[in-house]
Amino acid sequence: MRGSKHIPFVVIAVVATAAITGGCGLGAGKGTSDVSLTVTRSFGSQPVGSITRKQLPGSETVMRMLQRSFKVTTRFGGGFVQSIDGLSGTASRRDWFYYVNGIEAKVGAASTAVHRGDRIWWDLHDWTATDDVPAVVGSFPEPFVHGLEGRRLPTTLECAPDVPDACKQVAAELKAAGVPAATQLLGTGSGTDSLAVLVGTWADVHGTFAGILIAHGPSASGVYARFDGANSLELLDPHGQPVRTLRAGAGLVAATAQGSSSPTWLVTGADATGVSAAADALTPKRLANHFALAVQGQTDLPVPLQGAQ
Repeated sequence: MRGSKHIPFVVIAVVATAAITGGCGLGAGKGTSDVSLTVTRSFGSQPVGSITRKQLPGSETVMRMLQRSFKVTTRFGGGFVQSIDGLSGTASRRDWFYYVNGIEAKVGAASTAVHRGDRIWWDLHDWTATDDVPAVVGSFPEPFVHGLEGRRLPTTLECAPDVPDACKQVAAELKAAGVPAATQLLGTGSGTDSLAVLVGTWADVHGTFAGILIAHGPSASGVYARFDGANSLELLDPHGQPVRTLRAGAGLVAATAQGSSSPTWLVTGADATGVSAAADALTPKRLANHFALAVQGQTDLPVPLQGAQ
């Protein structure tokens, strides 16, 4: 969620929400627990700060939690963030966005309640290529563990038949995180109210809805990488321009969504070796604070690439 996105509508929504909550109150409730808050710059490449709260009031919102831990200035009646610890958005397409469990928020932070286990992530970045990055991988194992708005979603693992080892690797990682996943053949379909993880080469997944979004670039998918044909992976900079190309053995871990649909994750690659490398990278440590991750063997290349690499 960007502070100035669709301003007239959002301001009305924030004012209406404030009036409602101001009149009846959210109530103290029984509280929530084990919530983390991370603040970064430049698509997660520059850390600003991170905290974990074991206990929070039941009335906590994303905005209140942020204000308890960082120096924050707001705009539009206090519903949207202008600066965190002195770092501000600019008129030149640079703003604060936030994600809850790896899913981009659609409303202001003052209207978003905090739930048990949530991983909240604020990032200040350029939105020249797109102002909509619907899902990111850097909060893994979220959203698979705690889902969205306090509700865990079912997970479906869809695997192509030519990458059985990578499929087993992904299934094992999800199981280690305590996530039950129904495994089925790629293309079977998972429904709009479940989380899907697609595992296969780009030739396998390019025709899926998520694959089509990624092929159309960041403006469609929010992913700063795309395959040029089946065997080469282009890595893009924050402006959406290609700056590096990976070929044999290249892999990608990315997530995307459209509208109100739940995110779809892709563990894919230029070939089976690349898919295996991407499956190996599906860990909290390697994905931490990355919007998406390209891999070449054991080399990790978070995208978008920051500067020439």
